Amino acid sequence: MANKVKYGLKNVYYAVAHIATNGTATYDTPVAWPGAVDLSLDAEGETSKFYADNIAYAQFAANAGYSGSFESALIPEGFKTSVLGEVTDTDGVLYEDAGANAVPFALLFQFEGDDKATRHVLYNVVASRPSVTGQTTEESIEAQTETVNLTCSSIYNAALAIDIVKARCPETATTAYSSWFSAVHQATT
Repeated sequence: MANKVKYGLKNVYYAVAHIATNGTATYDTPVAWPGAVDLSLDAEGETSKFYADNIAYAQFAANAGYSGSFESALIPEGFKTSVLGEVTDTDGVLYEDAGANAVPFALLFQFEGDDKATRHVLYNVVASRPSVTGQTTEESIEAQTETVNLTCSSIYNAALAIDIVKARCPETATTAYSSWFSAVHQATT
């Protein structure tokens, strides 16, 4: 049976991407990102029309990836150093490097559903530095979260000879599903 609804973001992982000059990528082993709260991504790209013979003769839709945000309990220190380019000194203090460029990564995650859990991967993601927020403790303690803004674009996949933005894996694809968080899934022919 197919899902009628989805809910329950969990199993979030990131894997640093190494993008070659031909546009393909290899990935480090995925690292768990615990504390997932919310993932909100909007599709990027426009639909354009070509008019001929007094009608919309053809329509074109551009898939320019996604942009949005990921909210979690805390951003892992490993993510801050390996992706955002923060530097740790010998005392263990983290420094934000003003000249650091964000490193692309793959973002893997899972949504539960009423019948099946579906696993996803975004292949070429860049994160912005998080905002710094906080508030004083009042009569009750309210947990604070951290959010990074994400831009997700395509990466070239040589096996399919296309630019891919994301992939999703249902439980029925048993081999890929069982190893989904062990390595970033690469398309095969």
